[in-house]
Amino acid sequence: MIYGIQVCPFLDSLERQLLASIIIGLFAAMFLVRKIAVSPHITNPIKQFRIDMAIFVGGGVALATGNYITYDFPLIAGFRVVIGLSLLGFFISLLLLLQKEQQMIKQSLPSSNEQYSSIAKRIQTYTFCLLASATVVMILIIYKDFEWLKEVGGQYSFEQAATWILYEFLFVATVFATYSFYITRYFSQNIALYFHRQNSTLKKLKEGVRKIQVPVTASNEFGAMAEYTNHMIDSLNCTEITLENTRDAAILAIASLAETRDNETGAHILRTQEYVYALGLYLQGNPRFSDELSPKNLELIYKSAPLHDIGKVGIPDAILLKPGKLTVEEFEVMKAHPSIGRRALEKAEEQVGELPFLVYAKEISESHHEKWDGNGYPAGLKGDAIPISARLMALADVYDALITKRVYKPAFSHEKSRDIILEGKGKHFDPDIVDAFVAIENRFLQIAKQHRDG
Repeated sequence: MIYGIQVCPFLDSLERQLLASIIIGLFAAMFLVRKIAVSPHITNPIKQFRIDMAIFVGGGVALATGNYITYDFPLIAGFRVVIGLSLLGFFISLLLLLQKEQQMIKQSLPSSNEQYSSIAKRIQTYTFCLLASATVVMILIIYKDFEWLKEVGGQYSFEQAATWILYEFLFVATVFATYSFYITRYFSQNIALYFHRQNSTLKKLKEGVRKIQVPVTASNEFGAMAEYTNHMIDSLNCTEITLENTRDAAILAIASLAETRDNETGAHILRTQEYVYALGLYLQGNPRFSDELSPKNLELIYKSAPLHDIGKVGIPDAILLKPGKLTVEEFEVMKAHPSIGRRALEKAEEQVGELPFLVYAKEISESHHEKWDGNGYPAGLKGDAIPISARLMALADVYDALITKRVYKPAFSHEKSRDIILEGKGKHFDPDIVDAFVAIENRFLQIAKQHRDG
């Protein structure tokens, strides 16, 4: 209303109450139209901006037409009213657009890709519209002031007229500065939010989190950047899965060859692997093991377990396949297979570099025949000096050997095998691992049944 009186002196001829009721009625009608036209489900801020602008332009045309018909205002007055409401609509619509974008970013709502809006283009458009709006309003005010000076003639001194005109310009400048401040503020906040989402996602990706995506909440360069980042993450996940599957297949193939030479089946590999995982999963709740058996570490131990007897490929067939009891000398040769396995894995590591799963594979291969009391081989390690991965495999390997038929022994029952393992508590096996075995023995039975020899 203040703007209208400043640039359209004909409005000043109306009574203040009448003018206020017209303005209030107009904005109430525009508000109702917007409630109907702008659905809460609209996800394209540009579409919302267009609707808001159309409402303000339409409101200006309606007000100008009403003034022309009812009060016989000249067309120039109506033109000024339309310009004024259109400018006001531009600022308000722009603020609503930026608020909508900010809401979408914070709520991670997907953005409609009906139209791609360049950030650089938007900045240029905003700047041009702000400058053009300021210029148009200033011209209208100057034009009105010239008309006013003609009408009042010598009624006011030069100082009084200059002061009044200066107040007008300060008022308009303040309004433009306020709108410009809020528009710039929202725009910069939205850009900061885009960068924050992008950088936080990349940071999590760097930390090893793979199941993550950047919310696509804008139809501009940031939206495109988010889509490209998500595509990169998907491609990376696909590549990692392929590499992991290739690695697992290679491990199983190599381990199966080693077990075949020992007259054992691939089922032994699968059973011991599952036993190790079941024990580790249970022991994650034990403070003594919680750090070493983190989900990531346990997964690596699980993947490495099939390589526990890879060193047997270096044992002569006459000893490895002997149906009877080994002599002392033959057993000494057999006891070398853990060290052979470690050296083979170290050779692989020299070629491909240090890999986490190879670290556990070396531990399991070399130390799964060590005993808790120090009477194992090849190094005679004792207690916690034995890697946890090897301690888990020690129990899993012995249990599977007990329940499985071999050329030199029949298959023992689960009950007899359990008793033998209990006798080895604190001697052959880590006491806590034996307790875990007893606690989940039904799971061992399920695994043995699921992966029985064919």
